[in-house]
Amino acid sequence: MSASDDRVLALAGVAQAAKIVDQVAKTGTWPQAFLEASVQSLFTFDAPSVDAVYGQRQGLKLGLDQLANSLTSRQSADQEAIARYLMALLHLEARFTKRSDLQQVLHQRLQHTAFKKDHFSNDINGLFANISAIYQDTLSTLRFRIKVIGSVQHLEKERNADIVRTVLLAGVRSAHLWRQLGGRRWHLLFQRGSVARQALKLSRDITIR
Repeated sequence: MSASDDRVLALAGVAQAAKIVDQVAKTGTWPQAFLEASVQSLFTFDAPSVDAVYGQRQGLKLGLDQLANSLTSRQSADQEAIARYLMALLHLEARFTKRSDLQQVLHQRLQHTAFKKDHFSNDINGLFANISAIYQDTLSTLRFRIKVIGSVQHLEKERNADIVRTVLLAGVRSAHLWRQLGGRRWHLLFQRGSVARQALKLSRDITIR
């Protein structure tokens, strides 16, 4: 696995979050296996590899496909919306990385939530609610906020809103990993074609069981 492959995988994590947020907001549904992989990334604090952050690479196939689609020249309205979420997540992470106080709060509360998840509860709705509250107390306090556009019918449901915030947090986590691996936003301007081809190749190498 090359360093550039690792960067593409991390960026695919951002694209996957963008895709899931858009789907939940517009349809009230979500791809369960890929949602689980994105949530998994929030509780992997010392992963030995980028793959391990998401449990296994299969959990990023949606994001790899979405990343390749987002970087193509022709986009549908839905693709444009997802691309906007992707760029917004990168921008939010850049703002967040300047706030060490909020980073510390976020890390401590995720560790506490992980302990409760592993030892005391299998309540998935409660997990989403806990992560949603962490997002509201940290990232939502920044001046820049991501505007989620979709159906009021779906977004006004508490569980859906919690899932959206959970996945946005997972997207920021992937954006942070991407930046740690050397990723920069200008790569998406000047290396769009190569990143798209790399994402597509990585996706084709994955076998979904």
